[in-house]
Amino acid sequence: MAVEIKSKIVSYSVKKAVEAPPLADENPLTVRIPSRPEGTLEAVSEKISYVGAEGRKKVYLLVSFMPVEGVLDGKRVVIERPVEFFFPSGQLSSEHQWITATMRSLSLAARGGYVTQAVADLRKVAWDKGLVRCGMNRWGKPMFHDSEVAAIAWSIQQILYRRGFLDQDGNQVPVEELVRRYAHRLTHGHPWQPPTPEEEAQAEQQAKAAAAEEKSDGPTVVGHCPECRGELIMMDGCPTCYAGCGWSKCG
Repeated sequence: MAVEIKSKIVSYSVKKAVEAPPLADENPLTVRIPSRPEGTLEAVSEKISYVGAEGRKKVYLLVSFMPVEGVLDGKRVVIERPVEFFFPSGQLSSEHQWITATMRSLSLAARGGYVTQAVADLRKVAWDKGLVRCGMNRWGKPMFHDSEVAAIAWSIQQILYRRGFLDQDGNQVPVEELVRRYAHRLTHGHPWQPPTPEEEAQAEQQAKAAAAEEKSDGPTVVGHCPECRGELIMMDGCPTCYAGCGWSKCG
């Protein structure tokens, strides 16, 4: 609607849009999930085989995951978290009751945001029936654990590692990296994959080379002196003894 202005305009101001207050930070790793959501969740099924004093045993476990929202530095972010650990009912027996109880406790810990510490604590459980062999370490050697509980807890850590939630030693991956990995999944259509042994070896070599380069304060060593076994360095284009005996390859 047009309005006729009959008086003189002496000043004016532009009304500014009201800015929304910044979002309060909310770590998606610790957001509490009241209960398992209805409907379908992505899950990983794992067969765990271990050998102890009572012989070889096999159990099957299911770990379910779901995206969880949070706020970091005023921005909404999404990560993937484990929310349920399940022991299929077909394996229920008197000797497996403790596994069922443990899985329920882990599910509560997962929805409460402290599953990493809960699984790490289970790895410390020991019993008096001797060591339990389960899985292989990164160097291809058998892993031995202090109890069946510890063996299954280690297996769960490996599931969470392959999913990108923990690192290979069972430590929590920083939330910023979890955000990046979930974004990568949405972009590329597949979850983060752990590095292959070859990639790990290459990264370790590069790290060692970088560390050696940073540590090196003096000239580069090119060999050892044939007379005093001191270090040889390049001087004026000739390998020369750095120890001071005077030997030089150029005479």
